[in-house]
Amino acid sequence: MSDTSPSPVIAPAPDALELAALLCSRVCHDLISPVGAIVNGLEVLDDDPKPEDREFALDLIRKSAKTASARLQFCRLAFGAAGSAGAQIDLGDAQNMARGHFEDDKTKIVWNLPRILLAKNRVKLLLNMMVIAQQTIPRGGVLTVDAVGEGDMIGFRVAANGLNARLPQNIAEMLASGHTNAVDAHAVQPYYTRLLALACGLKVGLAPEGDAIVVTAA
Repeated sequence: MSDTSPSPVIAPAPDALELAALLCSRVCHDLISPVGAIVNGLEVLDDDPKPEDREFALDLIRKSAKTASARLQFCRLAFGAAGSAGAQIDLGDAQNMARGHFEDDKTKIVWNLPRILLAKNRVKLLLNMMVIAQQTIPRGGVLTVDAVGEGDMIGFRVAANGLNARLPQNIAEMLASGHTNAVDAHAVQPYYTRLLALACGLKVGLAPEGDAIVVTAA
């Protein structure tokens, strides 16, 4: 008996203008929280607070400004131009930006990559893979970054280990070439990750491996 079930409808890909707008929305989303905290701290200072409240506000402003700066630097490399066409990026610089963006009291990074220069799209791919991996451990944990292969054609493996690690099915589907979901501001980052992998001649995927959730580009 033949299968008469309808084929899934493939969602149309966003054009260049829409993709740029969606990525800008994603960057703004990452910056709203620390910038809003800075504004709140300044409002407390404007109210001529008690000494202890003033110190609390200054501490909030310091921490939030540091967070905003780290996120801006990371987003510039992960989503921005980051140099001219064909530029190479030092993996050591990428490591520093990743640590500034991801590491805190809950999340740590184990970085097992050599310090070499790589094409910028390959480094952007790695950083976006780390964004995806971090989303699978909402309560924190460890991100372990390893190489797959070597040289200019190197790929990456990012394993996320943490309490209640989960596999977001929508992200896994968006990384697949035949995704059926529309690309919106919430889905643009994994979609962009797939585009970067294709530009590097790699295939990216998200899957559970034992207790970990692993993002692989090879």
